[in-house]
Amino acid sequence: MMSSVAGPAGRRMAREERTIRAMVAIYCNGLHVRRKAPCEECSALLDYARRRLRLCLFRADKPTCANCAVHCYRPDMRKRVRAVMKYAGPRMAYRHPVMALLHLLDGRRAAPRRARKGS
Repeated sequence: MMSSVAGPAGRRMAREERTIRAMVAIYCNGLHVRRKAPCEECSALLDYARRRLRLCLFRADKPTCANCAVHCYRPDMRKRVRAVMKYAGPRMAYRHPVMALLHLLDGRRAAPRRARKGS
């Protein structure tokens, strides 16, 4: 988990990781009927999302992925994450209300512009 990183960027990214983990758990438990750990497919998606978060250019200024100017997910994985969010998003308000509210607020952030090479 990323919470070992100090400062606003570390806290922000740790919260992003907790949010995607919660959404994948809701999705997997609801559609794949798992009792404990996510299934292999959902675990692979979660691992991929964690790797992408660790490589995020924006760190503490990171908008939600839907509002980001840089789409770092492969198209197939982006499609899978969208399916997870479409299913889990409405359920987050009941299961993780604070996390859901913070995610909605993050969605209202202006996406930072990516610095051009040589600038």
